[in-house]
Amino acid sequence: MSLAGVPPSDPGHAPAGSIRARGLACQYGRQAILQGVDFELCPPQTVAIVGVNGAGKSSFIKLLLGLLPVAAGTAVIDGHDLTSAAARAGLAFLPERFLPPQHLTGREFLRLARRIYRAPRDSACEAQLLAALDLEAAVLERRVGALSKGMAQKLGLVAVLCSGRPLLVLDEPFSGLDPLARAALLAALSAHRASGGSLLYTTHALADVPRLAERLLLLHAGRVLFDGTPAALCAAMGCADLESAWLACLQGAVEA
Repeated sequence: MSLAGVPPSDPGHAPAGSIRARGLACQYGRQAILQGVDFELCPPQTVAIVGVNGAGKSSFIKLLLGLLPVAAGTAVIDGHDLTSAAARAGLAFLPERFLPPQHLTGREFLRLARRIYRAPRDSACEAQLLAALDLEAAVLERRVGALSKGMAQKLGLVAVLCSGRPLLVLDEPFSGLDPLARAALLAALSAHRASGGSLLYTTHALADVPRLAERLLLLHAGRVLFDGTPAALCAAMGCADLESAWLACLQGAVEA
């Protein structure tokens, strides 16, 4: 579905890890979930999607992944229409509720992930992340079904971070992680950006946003309330910290 006045992107000129959306809309039945969302992501860049529960954060990601139908507008990833397999060839995705095959061991799952992503084994990358996230060799020999939510989440993070894909799309990646693992993940995601990759992620952990993301996309009731730097939102709301600015912006939207 095309949007009038917006020319299609040329895949040959779109940078790997880029997203471009215009007037994107989604609905469940007659209920509008997303309305008129314009968005761009160009590597190397990190964008955090924030908002209250039900704001449309996860729906936006599912729409970009082709998991929900587009009601209006257009979107391309790496210059390819998001409904095409080519659009997903350069990205790695980790959902909030990560449920890897329960019968596999941790090591078998990582091997399967490499096959899915068609990624050569990067032993150094894998070993570094396993150590940073405190995933010992004994843990990798256990069945995934026997792991805690946090351990399974760490396993998924290792898989996507070692995928070699330029675009990472993560839904609440910090959920369920202890402080040490959170710090390790922040460092790993910062390194991904430093190497030229891009990252789109949802989060409720606003304190970490200025450390990781150049931009934040604030969604409310399926619409974009703000798209800019964390510092710009603080300045616009006259607040010293991001959480206060976020609350002030939401309050203004509710009262409008």
